[in-house]
Amino acid sequence: MIESVVQFAQVLLMVVGCLFFGIGTLGLFRFSDTLCRIHALTKIDNLGLGFIALALLPFAPSTASALKVVLIWLVALAASATSAHLVARAVRSGNTASVGREDRNG
Repeated sequence: MIESVVQFAQVLLMVVGCLFFGIGTLGLFRFSDTLCRIHALTKIDNLGLGFIALALLPFAPSTASALKVVLIWLVALAASATSAHLVARAVRSGNTASVGREDRNG
């Protein structure tokens, strides 16, 4: 009984995580401004990755493996926030050569 509840929770967390990834990708394609696109990707995709990491934790064969999954999620959070900050700083300073065409005009 407990195993079926855990499996249902894992499937639900995986589906929710994938749904968040899909919503983040939709935001990347639908938003016109680079800052809005980055906001959609960093917030929604990190939440989706968190749900997927939570779903994977019961599958971990040991505590060390579970800690590695959590560490991967934390590193992804830090990398996402850092890269979003750097891109936002480039957009704000006017250095948009590699960011996108739509931001050059305003």
